[in-house]
Amino acid sequence: MASSNEQRSGEESQATLPLLPLRDILVFPAMKVPLFVGRDKSIAALDEAMKRDRQIVLAAQKKAKTNEPTSDDIYEVATLATIDQLFRLPDGTVKVRVIGQQRVRLETYLENEDFFEVRFSLLDDQTSPLDDELQTLLQTLRTSFAEYVDLNKRIPSEMIEEIARVKDPSLLADTIAAQLALKLSDKQSILEMLDVSERLRQLYELMQEEIELLKVEKKIRSRVKKQMERTQNDYYLNDMQGAMPKDPNDQNEFKNEIDELEERIQQKDISEEAQEKLERELKKLKMMSPMSAEATVVRNYIDWVLSLPWGEYTEDRLDVKVAEETLEADHYGLEKPKDRILEYLAVKALIRKPRGPILCLVGPPGVGKTSLGRSIARAINRKFVRLSLGGVRDEAEIRGHRRTYIGALPGKIIQSLRKAGSSNPVLLLDEVDKMSTDFRGDPSSALLEVLDPEQNATFNDHYLDLDYDLSDVMFLCTANNLGQIPAPLRDRMEIIQIPGYTDYEKLQISRHYLVPKQLENNGIDDVDVHFTESAISQIINHYTREAGVRNLEREIGTVCRKIARKVVEGGKDQSFNVNARAVTHYLGHHKFTQGRIEERDEVGMTNGVAWTQYGGVMLVSEVTVMPGKGKFIITGKLGDVMQESAQAAMSYVRSRAMNLGLSPDFHQKVDLHIHFPEGALPKDGPSAGITMATSIVSALTRIPVQHDVAMTGEITLRGRVLPIGGLKEKVIAAHRGGIRKVIAPMENKRDWPEVPKKVRKQLEVVWVEHMDEVLAHALRLDDRDAFQEALKQPLLPPDIMLNPPTGAGDGATPVH
Repeated sequence: MASSNEQRSGEESQATLPLLPLRDILVFPAMKVPLFVGRDKSIAALDEAMKRDRQIVLAAQKKAKTNEPTSDDIYEVATLATIDQLFRLPDGTVKVRVIGQQRVRLETYLENEDFFEVRFSLLDDQTSPLDDELQTLLQTLRTSFAEYVDLNKRIPSEMIEEIARVKDPSLLADTIAAQLALKLSDKQSILEMLDVSERLRQLYELMQEEIELLKVEKKIRSRVKKQMERTQNDYYLNDMQGAMPKDPNDQNEFKNEIDELEERIQQKDISEEAQEKLERELKKLKMMSPMSAEATVVRNYIDWVLSLPWGEYTEDRLDVKVAEETLEADHYGLEKPKDRILEYLAVKALIRKPRGPILCLVGPPGVGKTSLGRSIARAINRKFVRLSLGGVRDEAEIRGHRRTYIGALPGKIIQSLRKAGSSNPVLLLDEVDKMSTDFRGDPSSALLEVLDPEQNATFNDHYLDLDYDLSDVMFLCTANNLGQIPAPLRDRMEIIQIPGYTDYEKLQISRHYLVPKQLENNGIDDVDVHFTESAISQIINHYTREAGVRNLEREIGTVCRKIARKVVEGGKDQSFNVNARAVTHYLGHHKFTQGRIEERDEVGMTNGVAWTQYGGVMLVSEVTVMPGKGKFIITGKLGDVMQESAQAAMSYVRSRAMNLGLSPDFHQKVDLHIHFPEGALPKDGPSAGITMATSIVSALTRIPVQHDVAMTGEITLRGRVLPIGGLKEKVIAAHRGGIRKVIAPMENKRDWPEVPKKVRKQLEVVWVEHMDEVLAHALRLDDRDAFQEALKQPLLPPDIMLNPPTGAGDGATPVH
């Protein structure tokens, strides 16, 4: 506080000027300080100061976070300053450089909404005679400041020389105070001290405290440096405050951890190779600093090896009947996979350690491949682990990373065993056909050792660098496309094809599995809800088009959710009978139309059947003959193989022109157009060959094709009918479309038992070996025998044959 005389002298020198509140900074007299100003009031104060001879009052805020300060938020003792430079920046802020002039005391705040305007009084320093005591204090202060600059590298060393040149005690104190890293409250207390001697002593005490803190910080920094020299990879001490003297408790904790690891190694039943490896690693760990990064790597390695299920097995349930009941309860159909699993259990019951099977379930999406793996594990009482390989491109995902890499881990095979907790789980390698290759290696090649029964007993993971026995693991693989699995990998697996479900099978799966599951999932299993067979059939035929049942389950779930809403609104006492009409109400208009046959025989139109990823479908072939010059047009978004089959069919018809009553040069006088409706859907494959040949013959001879006959088969140039795939799905599609008779290759007769009995009883199947037989059964003929006899004539007319066979004119049968 100033004396009464000082107050009177201050009152006499009172004046008014704009005030600029400062945040986290304080300006001493004679100091040049740059400031960035952004608040509107503060900018207005600067503009006003520029009008008043550049004079302004600078006062510090008590709290820097206060955006709208009042007079109570600003210190009373401030600094009168002059604006030296002022720049307006593009973002609206103002950069200003001020020069402190003199201490002032704020007396009154004037009313001004645009900026702070204050009435203030000047404060003069209270100086003492320059005696020996003051001289000694000044010298000590300069020496301490030199020591402070030496410890604090943020202050340039030139400041020591500048301080030495300052003779005025008041200016010396203000200059040093401005350089010290003091709290704002400490700097404000220095500013408020008018007695220069007292100000110097207070400044010396504050500077000594800062020097002591800097010495401790330097000592800590030195200790950290020595620690990092001993362990070159120690970069964990980024914060100097964390570098404290070593705690004996940390050493004891590290020793206890080593003892625990040593005990676990002794108790764990691991291989002899692993035992020796862990003992070497533990020996290295004992010699390391507990805080080093290498010690962490070694600890993680030992923990990974010990956490694996060495010698830990679950006991297989070898009761074949119980396993069969479990599989039947979980899945409808899928006879081949179920039989293969039961065969494995039977062999397991007879042989102590049979070679683990590598089964690969190949089929379209939604047929239950993944869920079958889970059921298999439950049936034989094993742990189940699913490993998705879709999108895996790095070989290290399978074999692991070597420990030289930062963040290295074992591969997914070893991780799956740790997750399973046993050495004989059922390990499902899902989507094995979705792996890809890039610069990081080929993961499918890494799987060769895993899936080879001759090699997987000594599987070596890069991270572990130990042999691990995978021979007891039951590997199951799933894939949608067998052709995308590399040949070497496919050779190591037993392929089990899972075809798409028939409509009858989908109906049974819905009744026994999907409907109860969705009723439970939607909380209406205790409500009277009944799905009729017609309702389920309508969902199958008109709301889904798939080989599996995934979308079928979604549509049933949609119906259940709508019923659940009604239950919430009206109570659980209601009953719901979901029939075909209700399905249309719940699901809206039909999404797909079911292929049906024509109502009458047509010329040039033949029913074919095809197999797609959604199952079997009806495929109609249309041929039109037009006057022209021999153009052969093929449309319907057909693939290369199908277009080649059309060419082969046309060549067969041309070779049979004479037998069919056509002129040899008919193809030069007409244009033929073959078309398959639904042109937006891609079609390919050779199995429509006999269908196209029949349509061409019908269109040229004007003999109608029977509308209730469908066919499938590949044709050769000589008219032979070759076998095709997917007979089961194709026959079911024909039955669903109302077909009475199916024409199929003779070699596919072996696939007939796979067709459901219900379908076999209602269909007539004609097994053929040659195209001549196809025409005899497909065309609407008045005299079939005469037509077949005509087709037995020589392939070419005798007048253009170089060496007609003996008896050709007598109707000798050519060799096909």
